Amino acid sequence: MKYNPRVTSSRRKCRKAHFTAPSSVRRVLMSAPLSTDLRNKYNVRSIPIRKDDEVQVVRGTFKGREPKVVVTKLKLDKDRKTLLDRKAKGKSNADKSKGKFSVEDVAASMGEID
Repeated sequence: MKYNPRVTSSRRKCRKAHFTAPSSVRRVLMSAPLSTDLRNKYNVRSIPIRKDDEVQVVRGTFKGREPKVVVTKLKLDKDRKTLLDRKAKGKSNADKSKGKFSVEDVAASMGEID
């Protein structure tokens, strides 16, 4: 039952909010409650899940399984190697001087005007 009239219960809007959420909100969305013994040990009810965490599924068709978390983000770069190569290439070009023209080009153009 919906208690707050300002919160939508539309499936379309809820899905859009979930998939377009920033990482700070996604961190809260991807949190899970801790078991009783972990709750007593860390004095915390729930924490955001991260990669390589071991979780237990308690609802749905996969109920009872205890998988390891592989992906926590909703979107991933399909080709990680090209992304890393592109970033490395940008860093190697960063030491060059910025701008379209070099000092020699400007000096040559000034000499032509006179």
